[in-house]
Amino acid sequence: MIIKRGKTWTYSFERGRDENGDRQREWGSGYPTRKAAEQARAESMGAYKRGEYVEPSDMPVGTWLQIWLESRTSIAETTRVGYQYEVNRLTRAFGTRKLQQLTSQTISGFYRGMIDSGLSSKTVRNCAATLHKSLADAVAQNILVRNPADHVELPRVERREMRVWTSDEMRQFLQHTEGHRLHAAFVLLCSSGMRRSELLGVRWASIDLDDGRLAVVDTVVPVDNKPVLRLGETKSRLSRRVIALDGRTLSVLRAHKTRQNEERIAAGPAYDYEDLVFAGELGGIISPDWFSRATKRLASEAGVPALTPHAARHSWASLALTQGVPAKVVQERLGHSSISITLDRYSHLVDGMDRDAAETVAALIQ
Repeated sequence: MIIKRGKTWTYSFERGRDENGDRQREWGSGYPTRKAAEQARAESMGAYKRGEYVEPSDMPVGTWLQIWLESRTSIAETTRVGYQYEVNRLTRAFGTRKLQQLTSQTISGFYRGMIDSGLSSKTVRNCAATLHKSLADAVAQNILVRNPADHVELPRVERREMRVWTSDEMRQFLQHTEGHRLHAAFVLLCSSGMRRSELLGVRWASIDLDDGRLAVVDTVVPVDNKPVLRLGETKSRLSRRVIALDGRTLSVLRAHKTRQNEERIAAGPAYDYEDLVFAGELGGIISPDWFSRATKRLASEAGVPALTPHAARHSWASLALTQGVPAKVVQERLGHSSISITLDRYSHLVDGMDRDAAETVAALIQ
């Protein structure tokens, strides 16, 4: 049986009689469409016939989310922190509700409430990804028959136009930072397209100043509001890469190394040596948030848009693509996991290059 109750659909089917001869029925509710209810009913009936029927669990959502998070032992600490943030949010919303009572309608309403409260679509999607994965694992462990998040339509992510520096603005910014003790960091940021975490995690052992190569293998990330050096940990497998450095950047890095050695000698035993290229005056790890604030402040002082280090990364990619650097090269240098990410993120620039290519080749053959 499938019926509509209010704005959602409910299914039921008889799964036999109990020891007293009373009929037992399986119910499922909260489905946005009849088709979704029909599919859920078919899955539930199939599970019962195969002997895979799962008795309703009394486990609260909050309890399961914590069990699920604790079971994920092989993830990076930064990933765990992100999951914990979302688990806390979901626990506040559904903590005492039983897993079996969690419906597609309830989840959809929660997402709409997040949007109505002013949270971005991206924030909602991050939360949804955590909930969906945790519920999928509950299904895999026979705690749930089906994943109620499967049939929830997520809000679309509104892609905002990226604000980037022009080549003149980037040059103006770098000229303004020449007297700063981390001038080399800003030069490498603007000339490499590296992520903030990658930049702050660079160690001298990863740079070949003679051959002009830099291996991106380590990162600095905030964990519990403290900067932590993660050796051998990058955002993804393809984020581990080797990039070429230009002559000007190499010259600035050599000068920076000389000044850093002078700081180290002057500090003596007080210097906390981590082999970091960019460190505090006593060798400590630089806070990513502090670096972002410093970048924006110096940009404002320089009279250019106060952009973040991430926007500087976009600026490098935009300049590279508009100057004809192949998208595949840009992808590998940025450390994107696939070229589709690069093409999608910079589609407006790639479209312009496509038009230029059409005119260029046409001029040769016509």
